[in-house]
Formats: sequence, structure tokens, C-alpha cells
Amino acid sequence: MQCCIFSLTIQMLATEKIKSIAIELGADRCGIASTERFDEAPIGFHPRDVYSRCKSVVVFLKRMPSDVIIAENPVVYTHTAQLLYDALDKIGLSLCLSLEKEGVHAVPVPTDVPYLHWDAENKHGMGIISMRHAAYNAGLGILGRNTLLINRELGNIVYIGAILIDAAVDPDSIVDEFACPPNCNLCIDACPVEALDSVTVNQKQCREFSTLEHPRGWDIYTCSKCRQVCPLRTGKC
Repeated sequence: MQCCIFSLTIQMLATEKIKSIAIELGADRCGIASTERFDEAPIGFHPRDVYSRCKSVVVFLKRMPSDVIIAENPVVYTHTAQLLYDALDKIGLSLCLSLEKEGVHAVPVPTDVPYLHWDAENKHGMGIISMRHAAYNAGLGILGRNTLLINRELGNIVYIGAILIDAAVDPDSIVDEFACPPNCNLCIDACPVEALDSVTVNQKQCREFSTLEHPRGWDIYTCSKCRQVCPLRTGKC
């Protein structure tokens, strides 16, 4: 019995230490999920398919400034999103190196690209794990009808990073104390190409409308209606 209590204490201390390091590195929020919560992931996209030694997934968020997605020029949204992707990837790399010094081995998950799965005909891509499901499994929020993660305090203007670690540490509880407002379909109704059905997003319809391929080789994100109209966009729920 004493051994079990000691092991649980070590787990909780490890959990808090990992979160503390992530916050010190610049994350706004951090949560942890056990790999068992990913058992319904498609074949090839479970954390252990990426890193066979994985026992826990550490997930962290960074918030976008609230008015970025309502700026009239889409370059602002595009530029800020890229800065957040880079910042999260750097946090992930630094967190892996910091934990390695503590005897915990880890690998970073790309926040955006690269990934292997791409269905060109349907413009359907899949990251090496689902970041939004990872964040949900780590207790960092709910999945809204717009398919986006919604954090209670930060809203839906958050971007997600993650690392896979070889230590089984105490996971966070899945969020169940708040949800999208009853009968709210603002995001679904606002989508200009009807790409949302409250469960998933039709990536072909969404990408063809919301991504402008600039002649000089970069992409511009031209639509964020599903984020904009959400009553939980900036949290405070």
C-alpha cells in the first residue's frame, strides 16, 4: 500500500513539473493525456504508432490575439498563425530536451506540417496524430460544432502543440463542465461553403475556399468565419 501511494505521489509531482516547464517555455496552458485515451484513433495515427515507447501525451496551447481573426486583411491572420506554429514547435523541442535531462525521453509532434497522409483529390490531410483530439484528451477543452478546440478561458483562438513521452504520468481529467450553447449552429450556418456538419469538416470544400495560393509560393488564409461567429471565441464561458 505504501509503495502504491509513493508511486502515485511521484506521478503527480512529475505531472506538475512537466506542466511547469511547458509554461516557463511560453505555453499558455498545458495538459496531459494517457495513451489509452487514443484507442479509437485510426490505424497509423495512435501516439504509439508514431513513437512505440509513448505512454503519455503532453499537450500545450498558445492563444492568438483576439482581434487577429477579425482584421480585414487576411495576411494578418496568416502571419500570426505561422508565428504561433513556429512558437509551439520551439516549445515542443525545448520541452523534449528539458525532460530528457530529467530522465524522461520524448519526441515532438509537428504543430502543422510536415505530415505523410495527403489525399490530393479531396484535399484531405491528417497530421501524425490529431492535435485537437489530443488537446481534448488532455483536458484542455471541448471540441465545438465547428470542430475546433474550445478552451474555457482562452476560447477557440488557440493553437495546439504536443510531445510524446515514455513516462506514464498522472493524466488530466477530460473537460465535461461546459459545452457549446444548446441549439447553437452559428458556425455551421456561417460557413460560406457548408463544409461543417457539427461532427467534421469537409476539407476539400474548406481548403478550396479558405486558402489562397499566392503566385510567389505561399498560402494566405482567407476565411475564419467559424471562429469569428462562435460565442465562445474568446472564452469567458
